[in-house]
Amino acid sequence: MSETISEMILPGTYIDVRAEGLIGVGGIASGNIGVVGTANRGPVNQAKLLGSFSDALDTFGSPDRWPDAAIDQPKALSLTRTLEQLFKGGASSVYAVRVANLAGTMPSTTWTVTRDNGGTDQTLFQIVARTPGTWANTIAITFSAVGVPTIALSYGRFKEEFSGANATALSAAIAASSALVTTANLANGERVPEKISAPAAVASNGDAPTTTEIASGLALLAVRPVNIVVVAGMDQKTVAGSVLAHLEATENDGRERIAVLGASSDTPDVVISDDVSKGSNPRLVLVAPGLIADDSARVGEPNKSVKLPASYAAALVAGKLATLAPHVSLTNKDVPADDLSVEYTRSQQKQLLNSNVLVLQKNLGIRVLKSITTDTGAFRQISVRRIVDYAKEGVRRGSNPYIGRLNNPRVRGALKATLDGFLSQMVLDEMLTGYTLDVSATRAQEIAGQALVTMTLQPTFSIDYVKVIMNLN
Repeated sequence: MSETISEMILPGTYIDVRAEGLIGVGGIASGNIGVVGTANRGPVNQAKLLGSFSDALDTFGSPDRWPDAAIDQPKALSLTRTLEQLFKGGASSVYAVRVANLAGTMPSTTWTVTRDNGGTDQTLFQIVARTPGTWANTIAITFSAVGVPTIALSYGRFKEEFSGANATALSAAIAASSALVTTANLANGERVPEKISAPAAVASNGDAPTTTEIASGLALLAVRPVNIVVVAGMDQKTVAGSVLAHLEATENDGRERIAVLGASSDTPDVVISDDVSKGSNPRLVLVAPGLIADDSARVGEPNKSVKLPASYAAALVAGKLATLAPHVSLTNKDVPADDLSVEYTRSQQKQLLNSNVLVLQKNLGIRVLKSITTDTGAFRQISVRRIVDYAKEGVRRGSNPYIGRLNNPRVRGALKATLDGFLSQMVLDEMLTGYTLDVSATRAQEIAGQALVTMTLQPTFSIDYVKVIMNLN
């Protein structure tokens, strides 16, 4: 509660330091992104923190070739392709979760190390890819029995080599330090390995995920410091229920965030009937249309440009949003898209905006026409929603150190000073135009250990359009 310095500075004079006067509000993250999707590599149902697209490639592998047939496109691996758009938009901290349908039965590429035993192959141990999926089909593995048995692995430009005098030593060396594989089922460890079998290729990375897998992936992000949520490769029509449940649960837990999802179609009437009809929410952003982007998997093909659905445009918008302070609006901000899959007319733009859809348009580049959520009320602007969330998190952080301290006017005054300093800074940063604040407690609340913080916030609104009146003479 306080610190007492007993050293006598002057005869009869002592200093009593009240620690409450030193409490402030630390830095608050506002641009962390959480994403769930499918990949051919990486741990399943684990949240991995990534800082760049190269981290994404190392963790989740390269994207597969974007299918030509529309019917096959929902089956395409979505996580790495979405991470590419997130980091292209400017994201710097992303929590990514690889989800998979029937992940428990998804195999990992497996090699068998053997020795001849009277004309039959005797299994000594197995080499298993560290994560399931098709990525390990491209691992090249060679065995040398000259001198000390040696196994060499190469995956792209990544190479590893391990040696051991017998099966136990070689297996231990691989398991201890290989980034690509591990070992299993060691037997006859004193025997010397003589050869390695060719594995059966892993056929798939699981079926297309359902809302069950998506909900499980989102649950892993619920406890992470995430501010923006994206579902890779899936549209609002499909995942709105799972995402809205996630947004409500995290808000109730004091971990507020917003979700940026793509429309299920580029056609305005279909967007309104299939996506907008899912309901309005101040934490849900619906993006249209889709993107034209290069497919990095189409190596050597004359035309690498493909048309990506709006879920990938949503990732690009989310990446851009992560670069902005909470009070800075996305309205009229450019996003680094190569092109749009469709260019809406003025009437179509108006139709979508009136239905609370965030529309991308061509205007000196690709820009956000209006930064709005699907809400129809006061929190329609994304920046207003983010300002309020920022204020709530700051008040929580400023109040937490006071829990367990005395509930008296002095400590409540210190709590008010801490929160007042935080909110005043928000005014100086132009997040708020004003606020009122009161910290109080009745005698009954003091006995119950409660202090009541009452605030009224006035967020700053952005300019969405400029109305010009001209008088001609």
